[in-house]
Amino acid sequence: MRHTFIALSISLASIITMAPVIAAANTWQSDVIGVTQSQLTPQHWLSQVTDKTLMSAAQIAAFNKQLIADNEHIVDPLDFASQLTREQLKAYILSISAVPKSPRFYPNGVALSNKHFAKYLANLNLDAVTDNNQVSYAMVVKRSVLRTFPTSDRVLNSGLDNDLDRFQESGLFPGDTVAILHESADKKWLLVRAYNYLAWAPKADIAISNKSTLREFKNNDDFLLITGAKVNTAYVPNDTTTSQVQLDMGVRLPLMPADKTPHLLNGQNTYANYVVQLPTRGEQGQLVIKPALISRSSDVHLGYLPYTQQHLIKQGFKFLGERYGWGHDYNGRDCTGFVGEIYKSFGLLMPRNSGQQGKGEYGTNHRFDKTSNESDKLAVVNNMQVGDLIYIPGHVMMYLGEQDGQPYVIHDVKGLGYNKADGSFYSSSLNGVSVTPLLPLRLSQTQSYLDRTYNIKRIR
Repeated sequence: MRHTFIALSISLASIITMAPVIAAANTWQSDVIGVTQSQLTPQHWLSQVTDKTLMSAAQIAAFNKQLIADNEHIVDPLDFASQLTREQLKAYILSISAVPKSPRFYPNGVALSNKHFAKYLANLNLDAVTDNNQVSYAMVVKRSVLRTFPTSDRVLNSGLDNDLDRFQESGLFPGDTVAILHESADKKWLLVRAYNYLAWAPKADIAISNKSTLREFKNNDDFLLITGAKVNTAYVPNDTTTSQVQLDMGVRLPLMPADKTPHLLNGQNTYANYVVQLPTRGEQGQLVIKPALISRSSDVHLGYLPYTQQHLIKQGFKFLGERYGWGHDYNGRDCTGFVGEIYKSFGLLMPRNSGQQGKGEYGTNHRFDKTSNESDKLAVVNNMQVGDLIYIPGHVMMYLGEQDGQPYVIHDVKGLGYNKADGSFYSSSLNGVSVTPLLPLRLSQTQSYLDRTYNIKRIR
């Protein structure tokens, strides 16, 4: 716990101290205020924390159970209703696939007209909705996308920022279970409810099965957890469904039982690998579980990681430098995907969007409103613990620790803004997972991140 009171109004001297770093020729340099090269290593921050377990496995299981019960944004897809009425299904479809009120544009600058949206609306296949609609259940077999409409078309807002595809909602990962609510008119897309989101996913990435098979796979306690940012299965010359499949942090796959593990698999000896049960899609769209190899040298763990401050730091730094990907675009992730994947390493579930996380009642929350002053916020900032989540509208950061009285965060962020020593506003881009001090960051010359902070959440 820190006892130093941090003043938001940084003196000229301290601004100079926290100035952008420019090192000697041919070495590291940065325009990011207040960050040294050593701070870009997990070791720098690990010395400040212990490896004390913050929540036991039983406590995490209870937390998730309560979250599913209390938070509308988190569900168990296998508990989703087996049938939907006409009104229910149409409401689900239109809750995600609504024509936006603000203008949208294609990357070439052409504005979407009513004619363009008519095409997307037709593919919703609303005419196929009946009085009683059967829900089926399935598993994701490869990293995939969740889209606003059943289309891969990139659509931008008026700023024409190609990094922000406004039809991109989120991502799906191998082993995720989903409820299938509906199919698009072109039969290429499925409306699915994942544990933390509802949107359209490519049919080719989804394999249908029965609840009992899916539940057995999902609840298998003998599993391998992906703890690196990305890990691939071993190369297989003659099976694309199991060869070099990308597995992102937080993906868990059951291990093959020892008595069913062969000495040779696809021509490779298995002894130097973990043999996992990998979901694949059969020719008829059915779930087929196949054995696959993951090297023992890969960044993986048997079971969930212990929930400690040290592991929070280590997991966060594994994404350092990864390009920002709105809604898990660009084969990356955004700010909420970043913290969500970190917390999945411990088995903790999180809502998908920052507003859903920040406004959610789970965890311990320190909320601020328009009546909160600078001192109110700084009193909480001064007592943050590693892993605490700081929310401003549309963004979330994870607290790392302090340096010279300044709180530091790690976050997946697009913009970079701060006031320079001469009072002018510096605006640039980070566009990736970054380490920054919290207090100097600004959205504009007159508005800081602290000004906009509305919640600081602790999950314990």
